Amino acid sequence: MEVHAHSHTARKKWTHYFWEFLMLFLAVFCGFLAEYQLEHKIERDREKKFIQTFIEDLKSDTAAIRQNIAFRQNKMKAMDSLTFLLNSQQIKGHENDLYYLGRSFVRGVRFQSNDRTITQLKNSGALRLIRNEKAADSMISYQKLVEYIYYNQEDDRIERREADPLLSHIFYPAVFDKMVTIDGINRPTDNPPLRSYDKNLHFDLAYYVHQLKGTNFMVEVRLSTLNEKAKNMISFLQKEYHLK
Repeated sequence: MEVHAHSHTARKKWTHYFWEFLMLFLAVFCGFLAEYQLEHKIERDREKKFIQTFIEDLKSDTAAIRQNIAFRQNKMKAMDSLTFLLNSQQIKGHENDLYYLGRSFVRGVRFQSNDRTITQLKNSGALRLIRNEKAADSMISYQKLVEYIYYNQEDDRIERREADPLLSHIFYPAVFDKMVTIDGINRPTDNPPLRSYDKNLHFDLAYYVHQLKGTNFMVEVRLSTLNEKAKNMISFLQKEYHLK
């Protein structure tokens, strides 16, 4: 009777299992690292893109600021002239100037910051992508200054509208109507009479002009500050993020 030897599977050593586990662990870990690096690169690219668009916003702001400052500087000169005529009571014979200056000083211009990037960063919660602390702080402080200017501009609007009743008592609206055209405000040439030559009304109007001059000056100063801040930020961000 034949005797058959039983075959037994050779038992693996513990080192074999250890190497299997190590290889599996390394594969998973390397996959994790690759995914992390990819995600990190995507976030870096998004950060750089946000910075690029923010710089474009700043350039747009500086152009708008320059126009706004020029308007306010010219308006300040006009208000100085109007205040002088009213306070010195040089009225008769200067009706052309009074009508032109009286109609012009209630005109306004509003600076509106190009906030597309900062709004997107806030609304999407992507502000965390700006890892450069100085860059993030600069962006936030810039927006704060813009908000202060908005407050001053609202004061400017209110003060201009408060002067409307006095203008309606001093000047004839029909003359104003002829002065305003599609090209802007034209100065009268025939010294049309005022509706009122009451000096008390003139002094009241001079007071409103004085108030508006103060607000106009504040807006101009803050716009100049914002302009310098924008230019400095452009240089800083281009250097920090190696942008042209």
